[in-house]
Amino acid sequence: MSAYIAEWLRRLVIERANNQCEYCLIPLNITFVLCHIDHIIAQKHGGLTVSENLASTCALCNRFKGSDLVSIDNETGAIVELFHPRNQKWSEHFALRDGLIFPLTAVGRVTVTLLQLNRPERVAERDFLFREGILPLISSDL
Repeated sequence: MSAYIAEWLRRLVIERANNQCEYCLIPLNITFVLCHIDHIIAQKHGGLTVSENLASTCALCNRFKGSDLVSIDNETGAIVELFHPRNQKWSEHFALRDGLIFPLTAVGRVTVTLLQLNRPERVAERDFLFREGILPLISSDL
């Protein structure tokens, strides 16, 4: 059962994220999918409906994340926590180039895989938005 999220709290979460999905970076005001407010730690795991536990997400990322907190790293076989937008910095775990999100850490790898951040249509969408100057370059030395 989803908790009611007050309109002021929804606005705070979306504005804090610069109106982007905090996982795939798609601007929420121009994407074809709706904006969702994600409980980073799902309510069924004890997560509260407070600013510190909420993230701005697109419907696709929210659907693939679901209530998951961890996943198995294909490279090491270890159980690794997913990216936590309130506690971690995006650019420490990911880089963006030509629409592709490159994982830089185990956290990045499991998040890219579980949320399917590099689906072809999403890569093409991010690449187009970057070339049009709508999506900022967030990169590191790759």
